Amino acid sequence: MFEKVQIAPPDPILGLTEMFKADTNPDKINLSVGVYQDAQGKTPVLATVKEAEKRVLEKENSKGYLPMTGEPMYCAAVQELLFGEGHEIIASKRAATAQCPGGTGALRVAGDYLHTVHPQAKIWLSNPTWANHSTIFAAAGMKCEKYDYRDPATNGLDFDAMCASIKAVPEGDVILLHGCCHNPTGIDPTPEQWSVIADLLAERGILPLVDFAYQGLAAGIEEDRAGLQILTKKVKQMLICSSFSKNFGLYRERTGALTIVADDSEQASTVMSQVKLRIRYNYSNPPSHGGQIVATVLGDKALRAQWIEEVADIRNRINEMRHLFVQTLKGKGVEQDFSTIIEQRGMFSFSGLTKEQVAKLREQYSIYIVDSGRINVAGMTPDNMDRLCEAIKSVL
Repeated sequence: MFEKVQIAPPDPILGLTEMFKADTNPDKINLSVGVYQDAQGKTPVLATVKEAEKRVLEKENSKGYLPMTGEPMYCAAVQELLFGEGHEIIASKRAATAQCPGGTGALRVAGDYLHTVHPQAKIWLSNPTWANHSTIFAAAGMKCEKYDYRDPATNGLDFDAMCASIKAVPEGDVILLHGCCHNPTGIDPTPEQWSVIADLLAERGILPLVDFAYQGLAAGIEEDRAGLQILTKKVKQMLICSSFSKNFGLYRERTGALTIVADDSEQASTVMSQVKLRIRYNYSNPPSHGGQIVATVLGDKALRAQWIEEVADIRNRINEMRHLFVQTLKGKGVEQDFSTIIEQRGMFSFSGLTKEQVAKLREQYSIYIVDSGRINVAGMTPDNMDRLCEAIKSVL
């Protein structure tokens, strides 16, 4: 049977990482894959994660299976992080959470649920969005559509076009919204714009699916849930896919969650019963280690405070690189305006570089950027900034 199998095309992002690893240039720079790096170009293990791991190993006395929805303490910690302590959704038990293998796993479980239980529903993705969104939902059997988001002329949010797109979404469809730090643009709606979006969704009967992978990397842990909290005031039902890859650095531990918000506790339980079937047919139950780390840190007042400081350090370094990048390009006499990158939030920015310019950077300078021009700002360091900006100047 295998004789007729053809080589699959490389992943547009992870495939670049493979090319980067094979590149022998000692001055190569990887700005493609979405992984945080410190000023030395390393992906660190947070001190709070190390401490939590020690406690977990000391207390661990079994490797038995977790429930299909994961560790209850973890799920409770996820909800509190999403909504805030004592939120009405938590108090009324309108939310139900399932621990999933990463944010990607949560998205796939959501896609499987939607395709099975709501087979006529299409999912609407921002244009542009994370490259893997469409492939995940297509693999789950869903039809993907696009709504307007970025204005190429200003490299900002085209809010009027976005609202017009939402008004054209049929009732009963699903719209994927980025909770903060939009990937790949780094462009987020303002609180006022979130309020308009929430009104439109409520009026039209559109189910929001919030991809919340970067909480803490825009303005702060509490500040970054502002958009989600606005949605919860106006839209009773939603799906939320969250991840701890970025804000805990748990990339390889695959630690995420799918949270259902429903009209009441009974409805939440009913929907979760269907989600559990999708989990059972897929991976049966989630991995334990990452969830125990998150639950340990968030469940300890001192560790939680220390973790918030560590997330702030990550956020501040990324913002420093945004400013340094724009200043260095300007200092080299680059005429193209990159100032909008300072206003964008999170790990990624849409640079405006063309596919041809990105190819030249890769071939001539061993600088790896996704073809769309998305740059992982966290891959920039003070040491590689001058070379990076000189190379960009040469291809513009």
